[in-house]
Amino acid sequence: MKNLWDPKEASQFEENSLQMRVYSSRLLGNNSDLVLHGGGNTSVKFQELNLFGEEEEILYVKGSGCNLATIEKYSFTPLRLKTLRKLAEMENISDVEMVRQQQMAMTNPDAPSPSVEALLHAIIPFKWIDHTHADAVVTITNTPRGKELIQEIYGERLFIIPYVMPGFKLVRKVHEMARNVDWNQYEGMVLLNHGIFSFSESALESYTRMIDLVSLAEKYLGKNATFSSTFPQDSVHVETGAKTVAPDTVSGKAFFPEHPTLQTLARIRRKVSEIRGAAMLAQLNNGPEACGFANLPNVKEIATRGTITSDHLIRTKPGPAVLDPENLEKSLENFASGYKAYFERQTNGKQTCLDCAPRWGVWPGKGTVAFGRNITESRIVTDIVQHTVKAIQLAESIGGWNPVTEDHLFEGEYMELQQKKLSNNSLLPNENGSVEFEGKIALVSGAASGIGLACARELFEQGAVVVGLDLNPDISNILSEPGMLGIECDVTDQKAVSEAVAVTVRKFGGLDVLVLNAGTFPVGQTIEEMDEQTWSKSLAINLTAPQQLLQSCVPFLKEGIDPALIFMA
Repeated sequence: MKNLWDPKEASQFEENSLQMRVYSSRLLGNNSDLVLHGGGNTSVKFQELNLFGEEEEILYVKGSGCNLATIEKYSFTPLRLKTLRKLAEMENISDVEMVRQQQMAMTNPDAPSPSVEALLHAIIPFKWIDHTHADAVVTITNTPRGKELIQEIYGERLFIIPYVMPGFKLVRKVHEMARNVDWNQYEGMVLLNHGIFSFSESALESYTRMIDLVSLAEKYLGKNATFSSTFPQDSVHVETGAKTVAPDTVSGKAFFPEHPTLQTLARIRRKVSEIRGAAMLAQLNNGPEACGFANLPNVKEIATRGTITSDHLIRTKPGPAVLDPENLEKSLENFASGYKAYFERQTNGKQTCLDCAPRWGVWPGKGTVAFGRNITESRIVTDIVQHTVKAIQLAESIGGWNPVTEDHLFEGEYMELQQKKLSNNSLLPNENGSVEFEGKIALVSGAASGIGLACARELFEQGAVVVGLDLNPDISNILSEPGMLGIECDVTDQKAVSEAVAVTVRKFGGLDVLVLNAGTFPVGQTIEEMDEQTWSKSLAINLTAPQQLLQSCVPFLKEGIDPALIFMA
C-alpha cells in the first residue's frame, strides 16, 4: 500500500469538516486493492445545532450505492447518533426495519438512503471510521487458519469479529462482543471473510492506519504466498498467431484475424443470453493472469467455492460457469440447473429465484469471460473477477481458498436489502425500465458523420454498445463514450474490415446489428461522360465494400440475438 495523503492538498480543508471526509474517502476509493465499484464505507461524527438551537451528535456515513472514488459531500447521509445508538440496543429487528428506522433518523430527507452498515459505524466510538474490503486482508481471512493468521500478523492491534452477514445481525454481534472491550486498545477491526476497519480521532491517522494495516497483510502474502499460474505476456494463441491482449488495451488498430475462438465466444454469449432471457455482453479477458487461472488443473473445484466478500454476490453470483471446451452449451445449461438446485436447497419458500445465468465464466485455454446487460455491468464483473482469481490462488498457496459456506452465500445473495439495491440499479431484468437495445452489439459503417453518426448515436441511446467504422481518423474521438468504439477503417480494404469485425466481437462478445451505411456520392454524370475511375470507385465503395463487410459479419450475425441487417442504399 502506498500512502497517498498529500499534506498540501489536505491543508485546503478544515480538519473537522465534511470536505476532509470526502478527501480521505477518495484516497481509499481510488485504490482497487481496497474497494471495488461502490464497496467500502466511511463515516465521521460531528456536533451540530438543529433548527431549535439544540446540539446534536450527527453521524455522516456514505450513502447506499455511492462510490468512494468519486464521492461528494452530498453523498454522505446525516443521521442522529442518539437514535442509532438506541436502535443498536434492540434485541432483534429485521434489516428492512433497521433501514426504515435509519431513514427516520436522517436530518436531511434529500440525502441518499443510509448504508446498511450505518448502525455499525454508530456503535464504534471513534470520530473517523474507514472500512474497506482490502484484497490482501480478505484473502488471508478466506483460509482455514484465517483468524489465527490475522492474530499472527497483527497481534493485539485489531478487534477480530467472526463472519456475520452485514446488517442488524452484524451490529448485534459487534455490540455484544464489545461490551467489556476498551476500544482504545485497537487501531482497527477485522470482519473475517468480509473486510477491515480502521478508526481514530483524526482523518489522517485513520487513513494512515488503514494503509499500514493492509500493507502488513500484503507483506505477509508477499513472503508466504505464491502466484505463478500466469502465461507469459507474449504468449501466442496457437490457432491464430495473435498475441494476447488485455481488455483495456484493445484498440481499433489491433489485429485479431477471424477464427474459431471468436465464433465460439459469440455462441457462449448467445447461450448465456438465452438463459437470462435478455441480451448480454460477453467480455473476454485472455491476459496472462486470466489464462493462467483458467488452465489450472483444479480450476473447476476452486473457482466455484465462493466470492472474496459477500458484497460481490450481487454482481457475480456465488461462482462462475466453468466451460467445457468439448460441450460449451451443455456446461452453461449445467450451471443454470446447478444454480436452480442451489436455490431449492437454501430457500425457505419466501424468496423468488433470480435468473439462472452466470455472470462470469472460466474458459480453459482462453481465459475468463464477464457477462453483463450493459458495458458498465460487464466491466464491473471483469474488475471483480481479476481480483478474485488472484485472491483464490494466493489463498490456495497459504492453506486453501476457504470462503464462507453455501448457507452464508445464499443469505447474502438473497438478502432483501440487496435485492432492492439490484432493482434500483437496473441490474435485474426489468421490462418496463430497460431500453430497447440494452445488451445488443451494433456495427455501423460510415459512422463519423451524417446518417451513420445519427444511427450510431440513436442505437447507443437505446442501450446498444456501438462500433463505428470510418475513414475519418477522428472517428475514435467522435465515438468515445464508454460502450462506443470508433475504428479508422477503409471499408474497401478487406483485411482492415476483417480486423474491425474481430475487434468488435473480441471487445463485446458478438454482433447483433449491422448498419451498412458507408457510401460515395459522385457528381452526377451521364453514362457517355462517366470516366472509368468514377465508375470503379462507385462500385468498390457502394457495392463491393458492403458485400465484403457483410461476408465478415455473417458468421457472427448467425450467433446474434435477434440479428438485424440494415442497408442504406
